Amino acid sequence: MSDVIRRAVPTDLPVLLPLVREFYEVDEHAYDEDVVTSALEPLLRDDRFGQVWLFDTGYAVLTWGYSLESGGRDALLDEFYVRNRGGGVGGAVVAALVERARAAGARKVFLETEDRNEAARRFYRRHGFADEASTWLSLELRTDS
Repeated sequence: MSDVIRRAVPTDLPVLLPLVREFYEVDEHAYDEDVVTSALEPLLRDDRFGQVWLFDTGYAVLTWGYSLESGGRDALLDEFYVRNRGGGVGGAVVAALVERARAAGARKVFLETEDRNEAARRFYRRHGFADEASTWLSLELRTDS
């Protein structure tokens, strides 16, 4: 599995940005390259906040959290994009990412999908993820410069 994915480094930013843009178009998210770049840069520098991974047809982002319910460190599979689906790459990458999270001390891996994306939920369930009974809510905190 170790050859399926590789850690992204700062010099991979020009490779990552087009992949992120593609993913945001597919998932119908607003894409702001400045915001994405400033969020990616710390992840590419070190493991403090998480890790970015590249593979032959996409990328993935694991970020770190901490939860009493999880028993300590947990991971969020924050972004996962496979350009060419259906060839088995996604399943191999998910397995590798789970192992990377475990190696980094995470006790649980979380992810979220869009309500409309039942295919993604089926994929994740096939790879061991289970539906949670909780619902995520969010509050955007804006900072004015």
